[in-house]
Amino acid sequence: MKLIIVLSICMGMLFGAQTIQKVWGEGQTFSAYLEENNISTSLLEGLSVEDRAFLSEIRKDARYYEVRDANASLLQALIPVSDQMQIDLFCDANHSSCSFKMIPIVYEEQRYFAKVKIVSNPSLDIVNTIGSPKVAKRVSLALKSVVDTTKFHQGDSLAFLYWQKSRLDHPYGMPKVDIVQVTMQKKPRFIYVDSEGVGYKSMAKKQYYTTTTKKEIHYKKRVPISKKNGRFGMPLRHIRVTSSFSLHRWHPILHRYRPHHGTDFGARKGTPLLAVNAGRVIFAGRMGGYGKVVKIRHDGGYESLYAHQSRIRVKRGQWVKKGQIIGYVGSTGRSTGPHLHFGLKKNGRWVDPMKVLGKKSIKTTVLKTFTKYKDVKEKHYKMVDLKGAKQQQEELIEALENNASTYIWSDGDE
Repeated sequence: MKLIIVLSICMGMLFGAQTIQKVWGEGQTFSAYLEENNISTSLLEGLSVEDRAFLSEIRKDARYYEVRDANASLLQALIPVSDQMQIDLFCDANHSSCSFKMIPIVYEEQRYFAKVKIVSNPSLDIVNTIGSPKVAKRVSLALKSVVDTTKFHQGDSLAFLYWQKSRLDHPYGMPKVDIVQVTMQKKPRFIYVDSEGVGYKSMAKKQYYTTTTKKEIHYKKRVPISKKNGRFGMPLRHIRVTSSFSLHRWHPILHRYRPHHGTDFGARKGTPLLAVNAGRVIFAGRMGGYGKVVKIRHDGGYESLYAHQSRIRVKRGQWVKKGQIIGYVGSTGRSTGPHLHFGLKKNGRWVDPMKVLGKKSIKTTVLKTFTKYKDVKEKHYKMVDLKGAKQQQEELIEALENNASTYIWSDGDE
């Protein structure tokens, strides 16, 4: 009880001296505190950088104590800079000489019992019952992973044992909860608390806990496609078919029968070629007997081919709109003269373009792959130290049976 002894000696030696409790202000500094009390800041001369940094760690709202004489002159101050250490500033009776040193904070630690009836929610009801927000915070932590506090009703209750430090009869630092009894719908159960303040449903050394992670899930869904892309247009503004789709056409250059997987359109060299529908260009370049070629992939599994071009106007990977100019009529490759050989595939197989062009040949929906993220709970196990849990349970039951008094902190937490 060194702290109490220091203050008692000061008050006993000086008639009319009194102890005052204060709260450290935001932005307040130790050097400014000295000046406010007419104490020379020369006290700080010779301090190392580390010691000066230590003095700057006084926390806003920290509770500190002063002893002042009958003339309100400062005789002693005890100002905490951490949970363990404090500044001991003291002056002689004539206030002619002052000095300070760092000393340990002396406090008492005692165990308390509390029983709280649920009126609105556990946290608020604990504060209203015992006057301690920090105890409420610690009990909430103990309940967090094992009790759904949203299911509390009026008439339910909490009972718990906890340790609290006190400094000059005022709560100091964070409390430590030992055990909690939760009574919901008249059914009691115990929550056992480890050294970190985490609660568990049982006293077992091996406990499980769950974590929630995001899992990537892929799924397919039919989505509507643009109506304007539901009908294919023509590859030229003016249509003149010179050779139709056939599986056994006489080839004018090779002089033999062979399939003609497309439709030939007669046109002058340089006539603009139009994309028959929106899509992505998957090829733009030379392709054997087809000469200069553009291939476009469309929705619905379609792929169009424009051969024998004189000049290509698009690049591979480019997105094109329906009716956009993608090249010009020519006679490159094996060709008897300027024309467009137009081919069309559906799902990898050649089809007759004239049965598709100008007709509603794409479905109103298309199957697409989507990705979403789903919360997935995973179960894990860990070893916990719940030493003394059985004894704590017995002590809590005894306190309840004896109808022990709930301790109330009259002036709240520090």
